[in-house]
Amino acid sequence: MRVENPTATAAPPTRQERQDAAGQQLQNLFTEILLESGKSGYASAEAFESDNPIEEDIQQTWDDWFTLAGGSGYPDGIDPAQLKADYAQVLVRAYEEGGYVDPQGFLKNLSDEDLATVQHVARLVDPIKPESLNLEGALNLLIPRPAQVDYDHNGITQNGKGNMLQFPDSNTPPEVVAAWEETTADMSPKDKMIHEFQMWVPILLANIEFDSDGNFVRQHEPGDADWVNPMASGDYSYQKVAEEYLEYLEYFKYQMPREQYEEGVAFWSEFQENLQKHNAR
Repeated sequence: MRVENPTATAAPPTRQERQDAAGQQLQNLFTEILLESGKSGYASAEAFESDNPIEEDIQQTWDDWFTLAGGSGYPDGIDPAQLKADYAQVLVRAYEEGGYVDPQGFLKNLSDEDLATVQHVARLVDPIKPESLNLEGALNLLIPRPAQVDYDHNGITQNGKGNMLQFPDSNTPPEVVAAWEETTADMSPKDKMIHEFQMWVPILLANIEFDSDGNFVRQHEPGDADWVNPMASGDYSYQKVAEEYLEYLEYFKYQMPREQYEEGVAFWSEFQENLQKHNAR
């Protein structure tokens, strides 16, 4: 007969794990808010379950995440606790006053003090000028960072005038997100960031133009008419990306440190296996 150890307990979640869980809740809640406003949220979002008024859920999910992730690094004179409370009120007003239907119009009606609050939360250097923003840039100023969306599907998540590279982003298929999270579950933030950037390389390469001799001509920028996002293609294959990285590692095996090669092979092999397990392309 097997005897269980009564003192054995599961390790408590780390701060990063709690932060990630709080970010997931923000994605779930704000996806529902965006859908209600006629817009798309996170493809990988799950149903948000709560018996509370949505205004309370907005404040609570924002408070939970900010407390874990966003309470430092602000300019002198900015009280993080006050900033958290002030931005919560902006989010509630945005929900109640149609800010997610018409984000530019909502921002134009905010006071200078409220715009400053949004600016500091978004960590923007320059004051916000609502009339200069496109829909995506304005919309994401009214959404906490983990739930911000690539609304125009160009592969860039625009926050105000700033551009962010994210992987997974709001358009990443749920099965790919599941494979990614499983593969990176025990990875350090630094190592995870390296692989996030690697997932972004195909977009960067797709927007570099060469002449017939292979010489660099120009690099397309977000907003250019020639900008392309290969991930938006219906036949884009994440399994092919993993396979190409494995081929790259084999080709340059003897031109890189052994530990770099081994870590790369381990990561991309596991990611490829998890993609297959979750029936992802």
